[in-house]
Amino acid sequence: MEGEGVKMKRFDKAFKVQAVKMVTEEGQKASEVARSLGIHANVLYNWKRKYSQEGDKAFVGKGH
Repeated sequence: MEGEGVKMKRFDKAFKVQAVKMVTEEGQKASEVARSLGIHANVLYNWKRKYSQEGDKAFVGKGH
């Protein structure tokens, strides 16, 4: 079992923004959006909070 780490999925900025907008602009429930996208609801809540605080400057990626 050694060396079997959990791989984190990585999502691009467009995916995150679209997921947040499904909740904030389209009025869908965060839990339902998260389930349909295959992510944990807490991840979506974190993206939503970050987007509301930073707007278009959120989700800059690796800094490149």
